[in-house]
Parts: sequence; C-alpha cells; structure tokens
Amino acid sequence: MGMQGKNIFSGLCLAALLVALWHLWPGGGNLRAAAMLRDYAGSTPAPAFPSDLDWINTGGRALSLADLKGRVVLLDFWTYGCINCQHIIPDLKKLQAKYGAALVVIGVHSAKFAREGKTGNIRKIALRYGRTEPIVNDKDFQIWRAYGVHAWPTLALIDPQGRAIGKIAGEGHYELLDEIIGGVIAQFAKTEQINRTLLPFTSTVSMPDTPLLFPGKVLADAAGGRLFIADSNHNRIVVTDFAGKVRAVIGGGESGLRDGDFVQARFHGPQGMTLADGNTLYVADTLNHAIRKVDLRAHTVSTVAGTGEQQYLRGDDYPAKNTPLNSPWDVLWHDGVLYIAMAGQHQLWTYEPASKKLAAFAGDRREALDDGPRRSASFNQPSGLAVADGKLYVADAEASAIRAIELSGGEVSTLVGTGLFEFGDRDGVGKQVLLQHPLGISAWDGQLYLADTYNGKLKKLEPRRRRVVTLTGELDEPGGLDIANGKVYIADTNHHAIKVYDLETEQLASLHLTGWPAVQPNSD
Repeated sequence: MGMQGKNIFSGLCLAALLVALWHLWPGGGNLRAAAMLRDYAGSTPAPAFPSDLDWINTGGRALSLADLKGRVVLLDFWTYGCINCQHIIPDLKKLQAKYGAALVVIGVHSAKFAREGKTGNIRKIALRYGRTEPIVNDKDFQIWRAYGVHAWPTLALIDPQGRAIGKIAGEGHYELLDEIIGGVIAQFAKTEQINRTLLPFTSTVSMPDTPLLFPGKVLADAAGGRLFIADSNHNRIVVTDFAGKVRAVIGGGESGLRDGDFVQARFHGPQGMTLADGNTLYVADTLNHAIRKVDLRAHTVSTVAGTGEQQYLRGDDYPAKNTPLNSPWDVLWHDGVLYIAMAGQHQLWTYEPASKKLAAFAGDRREALDDGPRRSASFNQPSGLAVADGKLYVADAEASAIRAIELSGGEVSTLVGTGLFEFGDRDGVGKQVLLQHPLGISAWDGQLYLADTYNGKLKKLEPRRRRVVTLTGELDEPGGLDIANGKVYIADTNHHAIKVYDLETEQLASLHLTGWPAVQPNSD
C-alpha cells in the first residue's frame, strides 16, 4: 500500500474509532469528534430529565426533552461559585442571541458547595449573573451522572430529535459550539425538523429596586473618613462617610469599559478596591477583566491594565495596558506595588505603575492546595487580600482556605483549609476548622477577619494560633469586608446592604445610605 493509501486508511480507521467511541460514550462523545465527522445527528437518545427536580426561569414548569423537540438543546453543567463557569456565561448569551428559538440553553446546576444546592440561592445567583435561561437544580447529581459529566463547566449538545450529540468540558469553546450548533440547525432544517417558535414561558424574576445591588467588596479609609462600596450590579463605586452619607458616585448605569469623569465612566461588576494614597483608588473591574485607576481629586477614571477581554495568561510578565486579564477579584496596594488576586488564573499578580508592567507573583496556575515557594505553590480561585506583619494573606475561595505568603522570603503556607472538596462550618484550630468559600479577608490589630461567604458569617482568625471563632451570622453570602476604628464594614451581598459589626459591643447593624446626589450616572 502506498503512502497516500496508508494515510487514507489511517484516516478511515481514526474516523471509525471516533464514531465507535462517540456512540458508546454516556451522553454522547467529545464534541470535537462530532465536528470532525460533520454529521451532527446523535445516535442514542439523550438521558431524560428526572421529573421531580426544581426549575428556575420556567414559570414553575418542569421541562422534558419532549417539550424541546425540534430545537437544539445545549446543557451547561455548572456550579455557581466556579470562576470557569462564570467565564462561559457571555458565550452562552451570544449563542442564544445568534440562534434564537432554534436553540435552547439549559443550565444544569450541579452544586459543589452545600449552600449552592439550595434552589433559593441558585435563584439569587441567576439574578446576579443575569442568567435568564431555564435552570434545573440537579442537587443530587442525577443528570450529571446520566450524562457522564466529570467537571465544571461541561457543555452537552442534544439534537432536535432528542439524541445526544456530544459534550466538552472547560471554557473557551465558543467557536466549536457555534460551528456545531450551526451545522445541526442547517442539517435538520433540510427536512423541516427545526422548531423556531418561542417557548411558552418567561422568567418571573426581576431585579430588586434597592440603593445597592449585590455589593461585592467594601474598603474602609480611616484616615479619610471614607467608605468605598463596590456596588457591583449597579456597575459603580459609591463613596460615603462612616455614617452612610453619600459623597460621590463613580460610574453606573449600563455595564461598559469607558474612561472619563465620574459620570462618563463605566464599569462592569467591580469588586476589590485599594488606596495607593489619599487621592488614588485602584479597582478590580472584574467582569471587564481590567484594573481601573480612580483619581479622587480630578474625579476621573482611567484603565491601567486590561482590554475588556478575558484571557488565560500563559506567560509571566506583560505590558499592562494592552493585555487582557483573567477575572481580577481583589487588589491591594503595599510598598509601591499593586497585588492582584487573579481568580481566573488561580494566581496572584502584581502591577507596578512605574514600569506599567504586569507580573506573575504567586501560584503555578494549577487549582490545588499546595504550599511551598510562592511561584510553585498552588491556589484555588484567590478572591480576597490583606497584608500585615510582612505577610500577604489570601482568601483562597474554592479550597475554603486562608493562605499566607511571606513577602520577604516568598514561602506560602496554609493557615486553615485542607482541600478543594473539604468544607463546612466549624470553628477550632488549624485543620479542625472548616469554612465554606470565603471571599473576603481583612487584617486588624494582629487578627484576621473573614467573610465566610457561603456560611453567611463573620469570623475571626488568630494567625499565630490558627484559631477561628465565629463573631456573627445573619449575613447572606457576604463578599467582602474592611475595618476602621474598631468597626467591621461588611458587604452583605445578597441582602443588598452594608452591615457594620462593632468589635467592642459585638453588635451588628445596617448602614443606611443617605444624601444621594441629585445627578447620578444611573443610565446612559
């Protein structure tokens, strides 16, 4: 057999193998195999949805595959704290907008954390993330197992006759999904098997009309008597005094990446903030994948890092201005350097204004709980930063851990937390302690204070003894906190509020915002 014949034979054998594997795989094979074969019809019935699960955004109706006949169905297996699951939301929206009623996206929420498994909490996060597609609470992993899923996120496609086409794990698959969905619709449209009528239900969820909307982080400036609030879902920063009187509103209205004065500027889901000096505020503009600089004297906002696009950073240093970032969740200024909790990278990065450079600081990009030298240690969606006594402390959310980095020697150690799937709500010392997805951390008077987010609690951690005690509950997924003058200011995210915990009286109170300016940048 000649070389050309051998190549053809090898190609046919590979194709046959792909077909065999594809047909045998639970829930369909890998979508890349489907794209290679260019025959987009599935061969085996897709597993049915159990009839006793809770659904969201369907008007209370449980859906079945029979209801969806004539449409391409894209199942998105997700859990709401997962940063990679959050990254694909824009792709899902883009695909839905492109293909309309011929495509039905269904979020299959298979929870990692105990709190994530409750339908009411999924409903809140769907609102927060703007997820309006049908969502099913797969709390016992029934659909997950039926489709042979092993990771978040995983995307599975079903053809218009209810047969499994295939699935693929991870993020960054828009082009592949677009190719296959377009191919499925074109193939089935030839035999008039595509239904383009709208489904007979709509979402009944609407955003609450509250002064703050899912505030994510808060920064307390004792020297200036100011409180900076990341009013995340209003896409703005609100500046108040410690009594709650509003001094300024920075940005707002529709999301966007726009520099300019406080009225012109636009953010998208801002989170962490830090002051470099009395007039310079840095902001982790999370959903813009950017770092913004706010000149509080000139009343202007500028972008110092990021482009508005998300990118996995494979190198170790970049020019800041033209480099897409990867979900920066918190920032902290210390000794002339801006430290960045780059949640999407599972790393910490730095930005130096003098050189205008970004550099990897800690983490080897793996999602794991491994200590050691900072560049070879591993992190798990770092989401909160604090500094004290020569150490950078990290709220390592997905491992429910608190980490410490020696700024002089660079060694990483774990104060509390034992693994990616070990979490709970237990006070104690060291390995006895269980947290649940902490997003916020602040240092005060030799102690660390934690927003134990999915436990809805404020906790104190003594770093030397590694002892954790609960100070108060009554919170709903607090995303951040900071301390000034003996008071802990907490972004009580799902309550759309700022709470204040007095360390002396041990009382928790709400901060009522007053004195809103007559002109606010609330709409374009």
